[in-house]
Amino acid sequence: MKTGFIGLGAMGAPMARYLHARGLLTVVGNRTQSKADALARELEVRAARSADNFADCDVVAMCVSLDADVLENVQALAQVLKPGAVVVDHSTVSVQTARRAAAMLHEHGIGFVDAPVSGGVEGARNGKLSVMAGGDAESIEKVRPVLEAYASRISHMGATGAGQATKAVNQVLVAGINEAVCEGLALGEKLGLDADRLLPTLMAGAAGNWFLEKRGGTMMRSEFAPGFKSAHMLKDLRIVRDIAREASIQLSTLELALADYGRLVDQGDGDSDTSALIKLKRGS
Repeated sequence: MKTGFIGLGAMGAPMARYLHARGLLTVVGNRTQSKADALARELEVRAARSADNFADCDVVAMCVSLDADVLENVQALAQVLKPGAVVVDHSTVSVQTARRAAAMLHEHGIGFVDAPVSGGVEGARNGKLSVMAGGDAESIEKVRPVLEAYASRISHMGATGAGQATKAVNQVLVAGINEAVCEGLALGEKLGLDADRLLPTLMAGAAGNWFLEKRGGTMMRSEFAPGFKSAHMLKDLRIVRDIAREASIQLSTLELALADYGRLVDQGDGDSDTSALIKLKRGS
């Protein structure tokens, strides 16, 4: 199975490396050409200069930033991929974008799977991502060897768009957990508690969670290297807000997180990890 990968950021580059380790990777592409060239040299695969370089691929996976990036890449791939090929999108975008992408590719006999991921940079580096997939069962089974290269769980959530809908739910939970953890740890600091004792105590009980485990220590030391950038979280939450409005549901936790991450971005912390949220809770 010849596979291409587009989008070689903090998540995409390790995912591409796992594909290479399985002998599946043929070509890599990235908006910044130098990144594609460097990874292609490292892995001894092709660096794409245009969509034409993906023409021989059976599967093309993407992990890009914006809805517009997804649609731009899909439009180009639709013109060059052979019928029966499948595009897998690991980006976080709207349900409508996923459906538009699927429709564009369907016209050319090309499959599409919306497959956003959860697990953070650590999950990508460790090959332990959770994939929430939308699309037809045939396409998902075809790309399963690709997904298994970097995922510990692959869930078929339903028709096209169901993957993105699941990611919206995921991001509401993540945003709420971030808010609670940052508020709790800011309180712990104000009360003079020892972080080296506090964190393992919290993790051993009902308050334990991924964000506290992975980011508790670093945020208490005011280390905010991403990780997952606050600006990307804000982008995701704006997508979730639109989905929630369409579903006619009011999400107060989402509105709080939108306001907080908006403040972080406005004060210049957009490139900091989402755990930089503790700055606001500290009053700084």
